[in-house]
Amino acid sequence: MRTPVWFGEENNRLYVMTRSDSGKYKRIRNNAEVRIAPCTMRGKITGPEFAAVARIIPREDWPPARAAVRRKYWLARIPFVWSKQNVYVEIEIAG
Repeated sequence: MRTPVWFGEENNRLYVMTRSDSGKYKRIRNNAEVRIAPCTMRGKITGPEFAAVARIIPREDWPPARAAVRRKYWLARIPFVWSKQNVYVEIEIAG
């Protein structure tokens, strides 16, 4: 399922903030194999697609993920964007 997301980059990994009740969270929890590709805001693929592996990050490992997302998106720094249901996902290109 194509799902555009905000992501931050750090150490050859992508970090995504999402809610623990979202469809993408549930799909990743059930199957860590994902495909990633650059896309428009509406999900239209604009570049090559890659196989990747996603994992839900434990809370103690959030600081680098949070910093990566906040560096890229100023809106992620505003408190109303943060929810107690938010979690971070780490994505690494497979292979």
